[in-house]
Amino acid sequence: MSNVLARSVQAASFGWRRATDASLTFRSIAETDLRFLGQLYASTRIEELSVTGWSEAQTADFLASQFQAQHAHYQRYYPKADWLVIVHAGEDIGRLYVERWPSQVRIIDIAFLPAHRGKGFGTALLRDLMDEAAATGKAVSIHVEKHNPAMRLYRRLGFTTVEDKGVYDLMRWETTSAGVTAAT
Repeated sequence: MSNVLARSVQAASFGWRRATDASLTFRSIAETDLRFLGQLYASTRIEELSVTGWSEAQTADFLASQFQAQHAHYQRYYPKADWLVIVHAGEDIGRLYVERWPSQVRIIDIAFLPAHRGKGFGTALLRDLMDEAAATGKAVSIHVEKHNPAMRLYRRLGFTTVEDKGVYDLMRWETTSAGVTAAT
């Protein structure tokens, strides 16, 4: 893991007014967050693995190894990213990994625990990131699994598929010519 120190980060420090309004705060991930992050990752994959017929132990082992591989990949290929745990009402509820490149804001990953999905938190964060990108004339991009239920949200916010990557689509949102977010 990179040399990230755990620190509390207010949404307002990023200029994220919607996240602030939703009472979301953030902290940089630390080694002590790996257990939570592994459980969060598992919560995003458990449904698709329910058809395998694996035992609970086999499923848990598979998910743990997949999380470790994903985490190592992200840390290696996105070295300048903000690695954030999303916190609401003092509870860790998700993760947001984002890296800012000269031409775009790349959302590496955004995920919430099941009990916190569908409550508008993702929409707030995505719109804040879109506003941030628009202010600097950048696009926002993310890889999304083709069967991810959040695909509807991305499309509703104006993201389009720019590349078919097999299991994933590379999706992109662009500012309008006036420099204002395409979705309000």
